[in-house]
Amino acid sequence: MKLHYIGLLTLITLLGCKSDYNNAESNYAYLGGEIINPNNDFVILSKDDVVIDTIKLDNRNRFIYKITNLNDGLYTFYHGGEVQMVLLEPRDSLIFRLNTLEFDESLVFTGIGDKKNNYLINEFLENELQENKIFKFCQLKPEVYQDRIDSLKVLKLNKLKEFKGKYKSSTLFDKIAQANINYSYYSSKEVYPFVHFGSDKEKILKSLPLNFYDYRKDINYNDKFLKDYQYYNSFLRYSVNNLSLKNHLYHSNEDAFNWNSICYNMDRLNLIDSLVSNNLLKEELLYHFTSNFVSKSSNTENNNVLLNLYLSKSTDANNKNKMKRFATSLNNLKVGSVFPSTHIIDSDNAEFEINTLLKSPTVISFWSQSYFDHFKESHYKISELKLKYPEVKFIMINIDNNGLKHFKMSLKENRFDFKDEYQFKSPIESVEALAIQPITKTIIVDKYQKIANSNTNIFSVKFEEQLLGAINR
Repeated sequence: MKLHYIGLLTLITLLGCKSDYNNAESNYAYLGGEIINPNNDFVILSKDDVVIDTIKLDNRNRFIYKITNLNDGLYTFYHGGEVQMVLLEPRDSLIFRLNTLEFDESLVFTGIGDKKNNYLINEFLENELQENKIFKFCQLKPEVYQDRIDSLKVLKLNKLKEFKGKYKSSTLFDKIAQANINYSYYSSKEVYPFVHFGSDKEKILKSLPLNFYDYRKDINYNDKFLKDYQYYNSFLRYSVNNLSLKNHLYHSNEDAFNWNSICYNMDRLNLIDSLVSNNLLKEELLYHFTSNFVSKSSNTENNNVLLNLYLSKSTDANNKNKMKRFATSLNNLKVGSVFPSTHIIDSDNAEFEINTLLKSPTVISFWSQSYFDHFKESHYKISELKLKYPEVKFIMINIDNNGLKHFKMSLKENRFDFKDEYQFKSPIESVEALAIQPITKTIIVDKYQKIANSNTNIFSVKFEEQLLGAINR
């Protein structure tokens, strides 16, 4: 395998040199890769939400692709539900190697342009690890918290300075690397009032230093360059939450802040409409917050109010129709309803109508290879619950649309039993019909095949109480 990888690197380098000789402008880049445990036989390459090409893997699960008339910047590649970004500039000849079982953690770049991309992926992984630390810091007093995250930012700036002193960088890389640091830092500021203990959010906001949000005056909430960049988009969501909180507190009579307040959620959509003018960014934010609310709320009246507000703000016909279908699916999953007819297949490719399996209180959970940590942790949790509640049937359904082979491979390689494991016969249609969003969604059905809880989470502190309620119905 290693020799094949070295051969790929040699080939792509030679191709790059040859192209340099024949192309005076040298406005191109090569991207290639080798994928271990592929989920399908292709990679999708895109930029600025436009698909450039669908690239087939060869019989060694490798590919080489030349991008001509290169528009330098961040490109996105998709494989099997996973997504990652790569920075490409003229004359880059970049290859990567990854294992789908640990997609981001295994990703390594080699070739011309590897240093900047390895720097960015390492920053991404470090930020993921740092997130739990930030949440713990949020319990500190504002001044102490600010000192801590300021120190983390200084460390990142020094690391970037060291990298630029060691390797040749570019204006484009500098811009992206600096945005990475800045927006990660800004997000840490925006989450503080929500993560800090206590429900009196107005008191928390008043306790913040006067300069705590000074950076906001320099923020472009419609940045076309960063619109596909994860840290920028995460910041926008956090900032919208926080700015909406401030607006909400001006007119709210609630004693304690409630995420599920219809008033707060309406304030949030109205703020997005007034603050964000870039249509792609606005549509993404409107859809995200609306779908998040209606997926968790059991109040039909509130759902309809927010849905109608969303439909009045959105101009994307496809998103509006998608949201209507999502709301309809949620209505079909009301407590007391019979579980919708859904066809699933087991590891032997035998087909079942799911209701034929629901002869006792049943917990139905979902997993995807794209959410690898959840895939593992949910299986460990279900194993614990099976021992504790032998009278309950636990069904786990894979939602991926990549065939039975990969479904079985994922379970086998992680040493999970095939018993009570299924895959949707028609994944796309079933995911929509059951409104599976987010992936942590779990449905509890009683012994009468009636839905007892349409949207819980096996990791919730209330889950076992909810399960006992269904058992005793």
